[in-house]
Amino acid sequence: MTRTSRSVSIAPDHNASALSKAQKTFNSLIAKIGKRRKRLRDWETVTPAFQKRYVDELLPLEKSSAALRTRMVHCLDRAYDSLTKTERRKVALVIVDLAGDLIGEDENEDKALKAIYDKYSPTSYDSEVATEVGGMKSMLEAMFGVDLGDDEDLNTPEDLLQRAESHFQQAQAQWESDNAQRDVRRAKRKKSSRQQAAEARAQQQQARLNLSIREVYRKLASELHPDRETDPQERERKTRLMQRVNEAYQKNNLLQLLELQLELEHIDQLALNSMSEERLKHYNTILREQVRELDQEILNVESAFRYAYGIDPFEPVSPDSVSRNLAVDLKELRLNNRTLEQDLAAFEDIKNLKLWLKRCKVVSAPSDFEFMPF
Repeated sequence: MTRTSRSVSIAPDHNASALSKAQKTFNSLIAKIGKRRKRLRDWETVTPAFQKRYVDELLPLEKSSAALRTRMVHCLDRAYDSLTKTERRKVALVIVDLAGDLIGEDENEDKALKAIYDKYSPTSYDSEVATEVGGMKSMLEAMFGVDLGDDEDLNTPEDLLQRAESHFQQAQAQWESDNAQRDVRRAKRKKSSRQQAAEARAQQQQARLNLSIREVYRKLASELHPDRETDPQERERKTRLMQRVNEAYQKNNLLQLLELQLELEHIDQLALNSMSEERLKHYNTILREQVRELDQEILNVESAFRYAYGIDPFEPVSPDSVSRNLAVDLKELRLNNRTLEQDLAAFEDIKNLKLWLKRCKVVSAPSDFEFMPF
C-alpha cells in the first residue's frame, strides 16, 4: 500500500514573531503545488467516469436525436402540400433549420437531406457552404497574413481549418528552423564581457539549484540503498521507496523528495523551520519552476479534454464542471427526444401539426424561429 506523504511546511518558531519573507514564499509555493496536484488527481479520477457516460449514454442519445430529427424533416416535407400558405412558410423555416443542422451527421442521409434543404431554401446548401468557406478563408488570410491557396479542395469549413492548421504547422517549423540557425550564428559570434558574465551567473545559479536537489537525493539514497539491506522484506520495501526517490530526482521534484524525507523521518520540523535563507532561496526557485510545470501539465490535460469531447476551447472546464454539464446535457437530450417522439406521433394527424404551427412564431427574422413543443 502506498503511504500518504506528509505535508511539508515551515511553522513559526517560538523565538520569532513571524515567518520571514522567504519562509512565507516557501509555504505559499508548497500550497500552490498541493492545489495543482489535487486538480490533476481530480482529472485522473473524473476522466474515465466521464468517458464511460459519454460513450454509454450521451452518444446513443445524440444518435437517437439525429434519427428523430431526420424523421421530423421527412414528416414535415410530406405534410407541406396539405398546408396553407402561411403554414408552409413556417414549415419551410423549420425544415431548413433542422436539415441544415443534420447534414453531415449521417452520410447515408445527407443526399436526401440536401435535396429537401434545397427545396425549401432560397439558396442551395452547397452554395451556402462555399460562401461560408470563402468568408472564413478571407478572414483567416487577413488575420494571419497568409495565403491558403486556391479553393478547389476546400469544400467544407473543416477542410479549410485542416488546410490552415497544416499551413501554420509548416510556418511554425520554418520559424523554429530559422530561429535555430540564428542561435547557431549568434553562438559563433564573440560574446561581450557582459554576456559572458550573465551566462556564468546563470550557470552558477543552475549549478546551485542542482546541488540543492542532489543533496536531498543523496541523503535519501544513502539510507535507502537496497543493496545494503540483508533482510529480504526490508530490501523489497527499500527498493520500492528508492524507485520513488529516483523518479522524483529524475523530474527535479524537490517537494516530493522533501515529502519522502518527512515520511521516512530523515528530516524533522525543526530542520524545516531552521533552513537558512540562502537554502530557502534556492528551494523557492525550484518550487516556482515546479508550479510552472504543473500549470503547463494542467493546461495540456484540459486542452486535450476539450479537443476529445468537442468543448469550446475558450469555455472554462474543471473536473467538477464537466461532470455537472454532462448530467445537464443528458437530461436535456432525454427530454428533447421524448418531446420529438410525442410530436412525431401527434403530427400523423395533420390537424395537430396545424395547431402546433399556429402556436409557433417567427421571433424577429426568418432565421429566428421560436419552437414550442406540441
